[in-house]
Amino acid sequence: MNSVIKPVAIIKGGAKVPHLKDTAESKGVLMPSPPLVIIPMQQHIGAPCKPTVKPGDQVLVGQVIGDTDAFVAAPIHSSVSGKVKSISTILMSNGSYCDAIHIENDGNDEHIKPSAPVEINSKSDFLSSVRDSGIVGIGGAGFPLHVKLSVKPDVKIDTLLINGAECEPYITSDYREIVENPERIIAGTELVMKHLNIPRAVIGIESNKPRGIEAIEKCLKERNSSADIDVMELMSSYPQGAEKVLIYSATGRNVPVGGLPSEIGCIVMNISTVSKLQHYMMTGIPLVEKRLTISGGAVDEPKNVVAPIGSTIKDILEFSGGLNSEPAKILFGGPMMGISQYSMDMPITKQNNAILALTEKQTLQRPEEPCIRCGRCVHTCPMSLMPMFIDRYARNGDAENLTKLGVTNCMECGSCAYVCPSNRNLVQYMKNAKIIQRKAVKK
Repeated sequence: MNSVIKPVAIIKGGAKVPHLKDTAESKGVLMPSPPLVIIPMQQHIGAPCKPTVKPGDQVLVGQVIGDTDAFVAAPIHSSVSGKVKSISTILMSNGSYCDAIHIENDGNDEHIKPSAPVEINSKSDFLSSVRDSGIVGIGGAGFPLHVKLSVKPDVKIDTLLINGAECEPYITSDYREIVENPERIIAGTELVMKHLNIPRAVIGIESNKPRGIEAIEKCLKERNSSADIDVMELMSSYPQGAEKVLIYSATGRNVPVGGLPSEIGCIVMNISTVSKLQHYMMTGIPLVEKRLTISGGAVDEPKNVVAPIGSTIKDILEFSGGLNSEPAKILFGGPMMGISQYSMDMPITKQNNAILALTEKQTLQRPEEPCIRCGRCVHTCPMSLMPMFIDRYARNGDAENLTKLGVTNCMECGSCAYVCPSNRNLVQYMKNAKIIQRKAVKK
C-alpha cells in the first residue's frame, strides 16, 4: 500500500522512439484569453452538442453553451465572457463538420458563479456532477467521463488505473500536471475510489520521469492516506500509455477484442483528467481551459501553456514567441498519433494536449516502397496484429479477412509504420481497413 511497485507483466512489441521532451522543466504558463474564441460543439466521442445560445447573447465563463440529451456526450462551456458573435459550421481536423460558437471576449473574465466546492452526498450526486463538469478524457481519447464512470451495479471494478505514462515524443503536459499538482491527482483518485467503491488504485508513470514518481510518492506519504494507492514505475517504451497496454502492464489482464476495461475489472483515467475532476469538485469551475505542450523546431519558445478552450493555433503560437521558420507541418498531439492541421485558425478542444510546429527536417517524408515481408511490423505491434496483411486486404476491400485478422483491435499507435523499412503508410491503411470492416458489418 502506498509504495512504488514494478509492472506485473511486460507487453511485447512497441517502438523505441526518441523522447525529445525539451519542455519537461517548463512550468505551465497561463495564457491571457484571446479576443475571440471558437468553440466546436463536437469535443468528445459520441453525439455532438447543440448550441444553447444564439448570436448576440452575452455569456459568462463556465456557462453551458452547448448540450444534448444523448447519454454519450458532455456539455460544453464558454471559456470567456463576452458576446456570441456567430454560430457557423466548421471543418474539423478529422474531416468531420460541426457547429462552432464564436465568442467575442469582453475582457472581464466574469464567471457564471463564484468558485465553491461541489456538494456530493451520494454516488448519483457524484456522477451528475461529473457530467456537469464537462470533463472528457483529456489525454486525447475524448470519452465522456461520466459515461466511463457509470458502471453497471453487477460489474465489479477492483482496480482504478491512473495513466501518467505520456510516452509520445515532445509532449510533457501530463508530466507537468504530476509535478505541479500531485495533491490534486491523489485527492481525485481517492474521490473516484470512494464513490465507485473501488478497493485499489495504481498510478502508472514511466521510469524516465523519476521526478514525477517522487512527487506522487512524497505526496502519498505526507497525506498518510488510508486508500490503497500504489505508484507503478512503468517501462519507458512506446506505446506504454495506450489503455490496453497499461492494463496489461499493471494487472496482467487482456481486454477482449471489442470489449471494455470494465469487463476485466478495470477503469482507466488519464492523470490530467483525474486532476481536473478534483479541481472541479473543489471549485465548481468546469472544463474551460487546457494545458498543452507547445513544441517543435519551428517554435521560438517551446513551453507548456494553459490556454482557454477555443483559442486558435495562431493565438497560442504567438503567445509562445511565434515561429522562427515556416513549419512544414502543424500537429495536434504528438508525432506518432497526432493529426495534421490544415489551418492556423483551428481552435483547441478538450482533448488536445499538444501543438507541434515541425520543420521540414523533422517531417522528412520518404517515398513509399513495396513491402519486403520482413515482419518488423508484426514483431512491433503491441496488439499482436499482422499489419502487412491488413494493408493488403484493405487495398482489396476484403472485409471478411480484415475481420479475421482482428483489425478493430488496432490502436493506431503508429509503431508499425515507425519501424517499416519500406516507409509503408500502415496507419492510414489500418484506418481505412476499420472503415471497410464497419461498413461490411452494417450491411
